[in-house]
Amino acid sequence: MKKGINIWSFKRGMRIEDCIKIAKDAGYDGIELRLDEEGEINLNSVEKDIVRIKKIAEDEGIEIPSISSSLYWVYPFTSSDPNIRQRAKDIVKKQLEIAKLLGADTVLVVPGVVHADFIPGCEIVDYDVAYERALEAFSELKEYAEELKIHIGLENVWNKFLLSPLEFRDFIDKINSPYVRVYLDVGNVVYIGYPEQWIKILGNRINKVHFKDFKRAVGTVNGFVDLLAGDVNFPAVMEAFKSTGYEDYAIAEMAPYTYYENQVIYNTSKAMDQILGR
Repeated sequence: MKKGINIWSFKRGMRIEDCIKIAKDAGYDGIELRLDEEGEINLNSVEKDIVRIKKIAEDEGIEIPSISSSLYWVYPFTSSDPNIRQRAKDIVKKQLEIAKLLGADTVLVVPGVVHADFIPGCEIVDYDVAYERALEAFSELKEYAEELKIHIGLENVWNKFLLSPLEFRDFIDKINSPYVRVYLDVGNVVYIGYPEQWIKILGNRINKVHFKDFKRAVGTVNGFVDLLAGDVNFPAVMEAFKSTGYEDYAIAEMAPYTYYENQVIYNTSKAMDQILGR
């Protein structure tokens, strides 16, 4: 497995070029970038902007395996507003196009939201309605993903939706496309289950992986901690990956420290070396 880091892990406000250089210095094989409404990679970015970033990564000798985005919390596929649902689809298409230009093979997408406790005023959507809206969206979007040959990776998040590996497996199978897969976050699983079980059940449907760690006893977003400091059974997780044949990226998604913010990048790299057996 290759070792990656998500750009959210760096000190806020840093330039992509500086993040890439630090990631390389810390020993990562790849860096996961993000699409925002504003910033260096945004909904209005043109080809030359993206190609410039690709060249920086190539010059540093680091890969860009995937593109994430937090915009799907603002524009969920499951919204009661059809304009918001269409906006979400348009964002996926832009994200796929950017990934193609960067040489990434996957875009990270939040599949929908029944409710999110950490978002003030978040709409509560009936579960069955959310399911049908999400299924319709990705059954449509798979055609563009197939055309560009870029994977849509649906992530398990704290959205009160697709809450079991069996349900997630069946949702992916209903979409029925090799380009709509699972982006598994092992840390996000812990509050409702065991990531090693999800890995075995989802099997080759897993396209990319996030590494985080979480303390069950805390039970809130404050429970996310440094790798190896929480309750993720990483030896069992790695055995599960071995049994399914997964050999792609493990990408750490951490929060910058309060002080000496980027030290988390280096500490996480060392922890990942231990987990990955490097």
